[in-house]
Amino acid sequence: MSRQLFAVNDLSKRFGGLQAVRGVTFEVQPNEIVGLIGPNGAGKTTVVRLIMGLMRPDAGRVVFRGEDITGDPTWRRVVRGITGTFQNSRPMKRLPLIANVMVALYNPRVARQGEWVKTVEARALDALEFVGLSDLALSPASELSQGDLKRLEIARAIATGPDLLVLDEPFAGLNQVETRLLATSVRRLRKGGRFGRLHTEGCAMLIVEHKLSELMRIADRILVMHFGELLADGPPEEVVNDPRVVEVYTGRTQGQATQETT
Repeated sequence: MSRQLFAVNDLSKRFGGLQAVRGVTFEVQPNEIVGLIGPNGAGKTTVVRLIMGLMRPDAGRVVFRGEDITGDPTWRRVVRGITGTFQNSRPMKRLPLIANVMVALYNPRVARQGEWVKTVEARALDALEFVGLSDLALSPASELSQGDLKRLEIARAIATGPDLLVLDEPFAGLNQVETRLLATSVRRLRKGGRFGRLHTEGCAMLIVEHKLSELMRIADRILVMHFGELLADGPPEEVVNDPRVVEVYTGRTQGQATQETT
């Protein structure tokens, strides 16, 4: 029996004469980390927006826990257990970090888990501690570096207790130290456990990223998109050696690339 948590089936989206996404199909299993890569313009961000309900597909379905959620708005997907972050962080800059996270907790999903107003602040603080920002909890978001803004976005997302976390370029703009710290947080989240008032059985993730070396270290599977279509799907070591993927990223066949490095 399939343990499928999430799937997109034959997903397509067109913008005028541009076919941004064409017939994309893939699954995500519980607690699985799946990387989504491809050159600029491959259709990755469009897929993320379709998954999060920010766009409606022209064709195809989005399925979560066996239910068709294609027509669900974004807020309802969050209630179901799908949460995402995006390339450009947009915090409420004048508010302290803890208030930014607390806002995300006023939703039916958290209320169902027994979290009422008196415990929301503690849960928000636990989310900030999880990503390493608890010491800045009372600082305004306007004072954060790019790396800390990324971590704040993830704190807001994980505070809702998602079953599927969609991260759009989480490592963009981060230095090596910040990237390693964030990657460590991602691994911890996948394993699950109790982190103060945060308790999770583990979280599946779909991660769109251009920093391939770090993504390859944490992902179980890699999806490669090219011109709106799914080009490859497999374990990281298999995908990086796929001749089609090599050609897309280098403009050379695998044989040519090998000859130039010997």
